[in-house]
Amino acid sequence: MMAFVSSVMNNVALAATPTPPPDFDPNTVTPGVIGFIVVLLIAVATLLLCLDVVRRIRRTTYRAQIAERLEAEIAARDAGSTSPRTPEDTSE
Repeated sequence: MMAFVSSVMNNVALAATPTPPPDFDPNTVTPGVIGFIVVLLIAVATLLLCLDVVRRIRRTTYRAQIAERLEAEIAARDAGSTSPRTPEDTSE
C-alpha cells in the first residue's frame, strides 16, 4: 500500500513539472520591454510617494513651530511683559 501511495505521489510531482522544450535556454530569458516599463513605473511611483511624504512631514513640523510661536506670543501678551512701546513711553 505504501509503495502505491509513493508511486502516485511521484507521478503527480512529475506531471506537475513539465520539462521545457529542448530549444529553451534559461540563461537567455529576460523580462523584456514590458518588465522594464513595469519596474520603471514602480520606481517612479515610489519616488513620488517619498517626496509627498517628506513634504507632508515638513508641513506638519512647520505648523507645529508656528503654533508654538503663536502660543508664546499670546502668553507673553497676556502676561503684559511684551507690551509695545510707543514714542510717548520712551520720552518719560
